[in-house]
Amino acid sequence: MKKKLLITLLVFACALNEAASQETFKIMFYNLLNFPDQSSSKIQDLEVILEDYNPDLFMVCELNNQTGANAILSSLQTINPNYSSATFVTNSSDDAIGDSNDLQNFIYFDSSKFILESQTQIQTIFRDFNHYTFKLNTTDQISNPIIIHFIVCHLKSSQDDPNPDLRFLMVEDLTNYLDGFPSSDYFILGGDLNVYTNSEPAFLELTDVTNNITFIDPANRVGSWHNNITYIDVFTQSTRTQTGLGGATGGFDDRFDFILTSENMLTNPDIFYVNNSYQVYGNNGNINCYNQEINSSNCDGVDFNSTIRNVLYNMSDHLPVILELQTNETLSTNNFNLKQAFSIIGSNIVKNELSIQIDATFFESDFVYIYNTLGQKIITYKVQDINLLRVNVSNLSNGLYYVVASNSNLKPLKFIKSN
Repeated sequence: MKKKLLITLLVFACALNEAASQETFKIMFYNLLNFPDQSSSKIQDLEVILEDYNPDLFMVCELNNQTGANAILSSLQTINPNYSSATFVTNSSDDAIGDSNDLQNFIYFDSSKFILESQTQIQTIFRDFNHYTFKLNTTDQISNPIIIHFIVCHLKSSQDDPNPDLRFLMVEDLTNYLDGFPSSDYFILGGDLNVYTNSEPAFLELTDVTNNITFIDPANRVGSWHNNITYIDVFTQSTRTQTGLGGATGGFDDRFDFILTSENMLTNPDIFYVNNSYQVYGNNGNINCYNQEINSSNCDGVDFNSTIRNVLYNMSDHLPVILELQTNETLSTNNFNLKQAFSIIGSNIVKNELSIQIDATFFESDFVYIYNTLGQKIITYKVQDINLLRVNVSNLSNGLYYVVASNSNLKPLKFIKSN
């Protein structure tokens, strides 16, 4: 009996150890729609999205310039100072068939979790693929390095000939490049593929099982996507039906944006896709959303509220794609929690009341201020000898707000007002 009990305890201890060592990474890809040139207010909309999802690694396309790249990094660093980015480069491919040099790909990452080893531009007939090689920041990264490759891309748009063939030629350049890597390497491809069906040559080339690196759709939602409500849960475009904000205006009817993984990432314990974590951020899977604007009540659902869908509508004609990766290795980061002087209790998306916990041991401010995104101070609270502050926000307009202590050395808090 004692022997059985000992075995049971050992098994339980091993299970706890394995669970404790698992680390999860949140990945996002987003077509930013001519950022930042399309609108000066887009950075505020993007900040709401990033604050809500808080990706560990963020891939983008349709980034116009270094100014836009720096603005996004600054916003990310207000969420987490560990965010970093690759070196910004402009497109090096031939742009004779389009003004592609105005649309760049880029990547941001949490440097406490990912170490950027190298970056490469893969030239095609139209626009670069950007290849970023990372090493996970694990405790045994010297003896057992885990390398993961991220490819960011934006294929040629339009159904009209010869554009499907041009997309294929671009992908063919990528697969030829990937022939130079061990087939056991881990790859993630995030991009606006602009494909309408899985039978398009470009998609067939990416997923060809005879390739050295074969990509798969981790969502397992492969089919003829265009105008097919069977696949509405993976639609990413268009968020709009009206002109004025740029981009496409055809309503919600296409799956253009993808995160694909190499097939070995479904099962390998070093780094693997978390089952059922693939999602289109902002898409509630509501069939009534077909051909509608994403901020319409027809697109309501439990996952993404109207505030989030409104900023997505303003930000781009595309929706972001997200998924999670996991490793059984332990990260080389501090596991202790620093004591916070003040913090939001519960979710930072609130409707009527915001609750703020204050630790008088560390909090040396007499006042707390609430600012809107224009930098206007709209509420002042005296907080001497208070441990819990309850703020009535029911009369505030929907959007992003900052909670600032009069002791400016403290990092501001952020919350989103949503009805």
